[in-house]
Amino acid sequence: MGRMIPPDDASGAPSGALRIGVLEDDPVLREQILLPTLREHGFQAHGAGTAAELYRLMLGQRFDMVLLDIGLPDESGLDVVRHLRGLFPGLGIVMLTGSRGRDKRVRALVDGADAFLAKPVEADVLVATLRSVSRRLAPAVVEPSPPPRAARWQLEADGWCLVSPDGGKLALTRLERRLLQQLFAADGQPVARQALLDALGEASGEFDSHRLDMLVHRLRGKAAAVAGQEGLPLLAARGVGYLFAS
Repeated sequence: MGRMIPPDDASGAPSGALRIGVLEDDPVLREQILLPTLREHGFQAHGAGTAAELYRLMLGQRFDMVLLDIGLPDESGLDVVRHLRGLFPGLGIVMLTGSRGRDKRVRALVDGADAFLAKPVEADVLVATLRSVSRRLAPAVVEPSPPPRAARWQLEADGWCLVSPDGGKLALTRLERRLLQQLFAADGQPVARQALLDALGEASGEFDSHRLDMLVHRLRGKAAAVAGQEGLPLLAARGVGYLFAS
């Protein structure tokens, strides 16, 4: 029997996931790009369009981190950083901006931001930055860090990050996570294609099995960018399905 996948909450993330407040006044960027991307990578993400709306959200729930734009309609992002840092010393703060000016970047970091990213930001860079900041701020609460050099490929405890033998980290999407959880649970034995399709949460009659092959292909490509020649030992088991031979 395979390992159970933790239940998802209303935001689409498993219980115990990092809670992220996203302060971005552009509704398209916030609702169609940032929030779906963060939820796809296992965060509990909640959006706000103004500083006042974020403050109201924070009255009713606790965030581990806040991702915020520097240009806001009701308050400067720099003022928000100073305000949040004074109230919540342990809060992670990552800033986004479309400005290329060096002064604002320096000012944000001096005022208490933990990281500063320029728009447009790639999804993997954003996710890696958030996870890096979270590990730095709360190592006892957040996912454990692997040893500097792992003996083999490892899937971190919450399943959202794959670690290469040399310690490189690969952030996973929801489908990649479910696929690897099933393969790791099999401990090197082949897992049937249909069992993998079932684990991905799709009814066999409505799911094109070629999507599984594309998912594996894309995952191998992402891993190659992290591990280079090391290669991801995700192998096809002829006539059966796939196995992870780490």
